[in-house]
Amino acid sequence: MRNIAVVGGGRWGRNHIRTFNQLGALAAVVEIDAGLRLDIKQTYPDIEVYESVNQIIDNDKIIGVSVATPAETHYNVTRILLEGGKHVLVEKPITLFSSKAEELTKLAARKNRTLMVGHLMLFHPAIIKIKEMITNGVLGNLQYIYSNRLNLGAVRKEENVLWSFAPHDISIINYLTGSKPIEVDANGSTFLQPGIHDVTLTHLTYPHNVAAHIHVSWLHPFKEHRLVVIGDKNMVVFEDSKKEHKLLLYPKGIDWVDGDPVKREGAYEDVIFKGDPPLTAECKHFIECIETGKRPLTDGENGIEVLKVLEIAQKAISNEHKTVDATLLSRDEPKPETDAKPEYFVHPTSFVDDNVEIGKGTKIWHFSHIMKGAKIGEKCIFGQNCNVADDVIIGNNVKAQNNISIYTGTIIEDDVFLGPSCVLTNVTNPRSQVIRHSLYEKTLLKRGCSIGANATIVCGIEIGRYAFIAAGAVVPKDVPDYALMMGVPAKRVGWMSRHGLPLKNPDSEGVMACPESGLRYKEVEPEILRCLDIDEETPLPEVISKGEALYDDIVHPGD
Repeated sequence: MRNIAVVGGGRWGRNHIRTFNQLGALAAVVEIDAGLRLDIKQTYPDIEVYESVNQIIDNDKIIGVSVATPAETHYNVTRILLEGGKHVLVEKPITLFSSKAEELTKLAARKNRTLMVGHLMLFHPAIIKIKEMITNGVLGNLQYIYSNRLNLGAVRKEENVLWSFAPHDISIINYLTGSKPIEVDANGSTFLQPGIHDVTLTHLTYPHNVAAHIHVSWLHPFKEHRLVVIGDKNMVVFEDSKKEHKLLLYPKGIDWVDGDPVKREGAYEDVIFKGDPPLTAECKHFIECIETGKRPLTDGENGIEVLKVLEIAQKAISNEHKTVDATLLSRDEPKPETDAKPEYFVHPTSFVDDNVEIGKGTKIWHFSHIMKGAKIGEKCIFGQNCNVADDVIIGNNVKAQNNISIYTGTIIEDDVFLGPSCVLTNVTNPRSQVIRHSLYEKTLLKRGCSIGANATIVCGIEIGRYAFIAAGAVVPKDVPDYALMMGVPAKRVGWMSRHGLPLKNPDSEGVMACPESGLRYKEVEPEILRCLDIDEETPLPEVISKGEALYDDIVHPGD
């Protein structure tokens, strides 16, 4: 079905236009240049060609948009599209600042829309093959990765070579290692334009003693795209610029014999890999994520991770080539003082990894573990024996009771309540023998929802704002705002107010009032309930934020 638009008809935009058209999905193109618009219309007479992004917002037939415009426009164009209800694939880098990328990721989550970043090389069948070789132990333990992305030309005026070339390599190395760097160092040289580096060398240190370096240049006599991945068993080389024998496995390494290092060598092996061209695979993946709700491999969080490494590398280049600690997340953020007293509480029996963000006033009680990369907002409470996994995102004022594990892939918005021993998952079909770390599914708990004790939330779904999941329920599908869900599998048995009270007895206009707060609610469309007095994103006014009566006194008066 033709329901995808492409914004940008330039050199790379033309590739997106051609690919989506070959997939039978191209519906429209947006291009500000009149000459390019005419050329596109002549080449693709059956599609609509527009001058402005705003012209496709009201087109209900267009559900997804690919953004292939200059990097400095990505934030504004993507924001307009997400706010207009469109799913978005945006070229790398997602924005020029990680803080802006975080805004877009949160906006996409609020709007329940797919946000995907064009980290194209993660869809290359050779990179997929190398990842498979690492996972299956063919290379042994990873030791060192280096990537050269060199060429003559493609010089930019608005960005340096680091920002133009290196996002591909950072995304590849993060993907292959399954982690993020813990230290970044970079240096570079400027020859053509003041303040714009033409050559950079970036060194990355990853957990488990894995190192990597990235060399990028647009001042090189010939094109070279070479990736070398070294393990303690074997080594593999991928040269995308070659016409054949692109992926070679070298049975080489160093063995220790009687305390001495001995070189081990064998004949190289030509590794066969099959799959769609990377852009075709990327575009197919975008369409699939829109149709199924699947979390993109290169989602907004993936884009943020790459941006933060770029920002740190840029800081290192601008800091007289001094190493910069990777806990610095932005060019605009000062390094925190190591002796500063945290503004949150962690019980002595609990453990918080490095590279964790925890907001002011949050309390983490006995025997809990907050793992690296997790982001926790302000005034949250975690009870006894809680685990927050890598890269989980949690908003403000979240209450997590005892015995809860929040797994990678989970996003929890503000004011969510998690009852004791409730269960969150992140893989639909787990197997101990099958490693699916790169396939974690996104679960979104929207603002103000409550998950009852011992309830189970199947991964890959969304729980609507202020929904109420009863104790022991098993929820396998998306839940609308304010829904009261009970049973196995859970079904909607009613509506709940923001105060957590059942809404009953609608008046002649279908309006139901909360018996505690008096706030009014109405089903504006089938299965869509809205509060008529307060917007769903607005915190409760202080005057009605405190409960004034017990549940039974309101629901069962006189009993």
